Amino acid sequence: MASEAAARFGAEQPLRPTVVGPHVRTAIEAGVHVVVGSSGLTAEDYAALDALARERGVGVIAAGNFSVMAAVLSRAAALAAEHLDHWEIIDYASATKPDVPSGTARELAESLGAVRAPEQGVAEADLIGPPEARGADVAGGRVHSVRLPSFVVSTEVVFGGDGERLTLRHDAGATPDPYTAGTLLAVRRVGGTVGVRRGLDSLLFDR
Repeated sequence: MASEAAARFGAEQPLRPTVVGPHVRTAIEAGVHVVVGSSGLTAEDYAALDALARERGVGVIAAGNFSVMAAVLSRAAALAAEHLDHWEIIDYASATKPDVPSGTARELAESLGAVRAPEQGVAEADLIGPPEARGADVAGGRVHSVRLPSFVVSTEVVFGGDGERLTLRHDAGATPDPYTAGTLLAVRRVGGTVGVRRGLDSLLFDR
């Protein structure tokens, strides 16, 4: 994990989203394979890390969420995006979570954006009122981050069509149990990887 790499190379900063990138880069430059489970890295960050990892011949497996159920949601949403034109993502987390959107929601938005961008009902320039009310633009889609007590991590993608909706949602509890199997899978597979692989679904479904 990135935190293990930080400890190995003597990093004194607490592991926060803003310092994950430098820790991962340090590990790659030292020839160490890395499993990343933190929020805070963008598609552009991962593209740069991918180039460095391929140059050094090491692997990075990065997932915003190591839950197998969350990975199944991502896969199902990507299949839906091939056929449906409109969708938005809602990201729920605790009131104290500082990063927005969560790594799970960002990864999902970027995964769907790689399929295609959703159609927009009203262009941002034509909105009446604060455009922030429409959420953040991530990979061409809208992501809304809700931060309230009682949530841990929940991710919802809503597809809308004429007279119908399809909602896919994953809810995680407060224990680490949902993430154990996926994390172990990533640790076992990272040694045979060169470059960056994003999303647990890329391992489960060999994307």
